[in-house]
Amino acid sequence: MYSEPEPGTAKRMRETHAAAAAALRSAPVGSDEAWGWRGRTLSRAVSTPLGAGWLRLVCAPADKAGGKLWEGPQEAERSMPSAVPRPRLRDRRAWTEGDYGYLAELYDRVTDRTVTAEGPILRTVPDLDEAWWSGLSTAVDLIAEVPTERVAVRQEYLDRAMPHYLGVSLDTTVPAWSTAHGDLHWANLTGPQLTLLDWEGWGIAPAGYDAALLHAYSLLVPETAAEVRHRLGHVLDTPVGRFAELVVITELLQATTRGDHLALEDPLRARLICLLGRVH
Repeated sequence: MYSEPEPGTAKRMRETHAAAAAALRSAPVGSDEAWGWRGRTLSRAVSTPLGAGWLRLVCAPADKAGGKLWEGPQEAERSMPSAVPRPRLRDRRAWTEGDYGYLAELYDRVTDRTVTAEGPILRTVPDLDEAWWSGLSTAVDLIAEVPTERVAVRQEYLDRAMPHYLGVSLDTTVPAWSTAHGDLHWANLTGPQLTLLDWEGWGIAPAGYDAALLHAYSLLVPETAAEVRHRLGHVLDTPVGRFAELVVITELLQATTRGDHLALEDPLRARLICLLGRVH
């Protein structure tokens, strides 16, 4: 989860969320809110005739609404094996109102909290048991095998971005592709019962992408970063996995140029030096 956005955005999203809840025959429960990046999403617990639910409202400029990101959760509901722990999608509505397009998604409610309360970066050691870590490793492997035509990371982007943000000349050809959740960070994982949230961006990515992304978001907590490497080493500790780390470092260093994830910049550059030492 992220911080509440500026007041105008917050007011508009709250009013639209309330209207969406009524349209989907649900009613907000409690006062807790889960905000997405810069107020792009607002989620709340709701009650429904079928029991406890979770209503997620997505917003985008009207000319950018729809497409791959909006179809992701619905496609995941159809394609992902039941053994991948995720909230089940019950209903959805999409519409345009003024300058904005909206998507409301009604899910089964997940009662466990996300591992991090604000944002994707891990800052303290999480209390996660053996079953959680084992389940994560299994889920990452199952996702990788799901056939899809969805694309999470494009070769064309890597050809442009990797030399620029990594600051080195290297072969940017992806050595292997597989399916990825695409946004596997600590605010999209729950505990103590494992659930993978936010299925907007899943699709084909460099093999090892999910493991590399979670590892990068763990770098401020070396103990947990080491645990990620231990649990997902069968992916990360390979040439393919190391390439995926370079891809993730490229993306996150680009994000720092926009003012996001600044706390990760130094650890990412340190990890980059380590990886390049192995590559050359």
